[in-house]
Amino acid sequence: MDPKITELTQTFERFKAASVRNDFDTSARLLSQLKVSLTEFRSLPPLFEATPNAVNELTLAREIYEHAVVLSVKMEDQEAFERDFCQLKPYYTDARDRIPQSSQEYPILGLNLLRLLVQNRIAEFHTELELLSSTALENPCIKHAVELEQSLMEGAYNRVLSARQSVPHETYVHFMDLLAKTVRDEIAGCSEKAYESLSLSDARQLLLFTSDNELLEYIKEEHPDWEIKGGSVVFQKAKDSAPCKEIPSLLLINQTLSYARELERIV
Repeated sequence: MDPKITELTQTFERFKAASVRNDFDTSARLLSQLKVSLTEFRSLPPLFEATPNAVNELTLAREIYEHAVVLSVKMEDQEAFERDFCQLKPYYTDARDRIPQSSQEYPILGLNLLRLLVQNRIAEFHTELELLSSTALENPCIKHAVELEQSLMEGAYNRVLSARQSVPHETYVHFMDLLAKTVRDEIAGCSEKAYESLSLSDARQLLLFTSDNELLEYIKEEHPDWEIKGGSVVFQKAKDSAPCKEIPSLLLINQTLSYARELERIV
């Protein structure tokens, strides 16, 4: 085997070991080394030169970037995710006819769709869907993201939250937690405008929590301005909001009739 590939493989093994034990500093350092080493291979995108070891080099590089994407999720670094996914994507598209398909392709494509949902980049979400094959669209990882987007558009937030219990891949949990928080914040914002207060049980059901403790912890962290009184949640914003001004309906009616009479005279 080519000495460069051997050295790269050894570094990659150390990177994977550090990633498994969540040693993020070591993982990030080794990943930087790996990316620098990959620049020496002319068989990789965008050149795609037909070198003697092109298949091995393309396969190894793709696996490195796949692990880089997973690492960015572990580190909860969405900017790193976007960079690494952009570097990985050509291996799923331009190199499709050069190397066998990766078993991680659909999970990572679905993970990217989920990230776009979390960031509310719906137009890009649909653009990415348009680029997928019919086979990809039938994959559980892709269908999971598509069903989530449909639930969000329909306002079926209970389906969004329950979907966390049936994620098709373990890496999806982080983005599902972010999506669940976004959904609860949206429900909470609507609730404090629609109600002056709610019982704890009603608030728990509305915000889709399974226990009062979860609800109280959420209120403590996200809405400290809400008050708990006599077994109810009192929404401060509802109390503090300015009263609506009375609409002078009689005056408006008289003015409208007057305009109509004047228009009739002109005609």
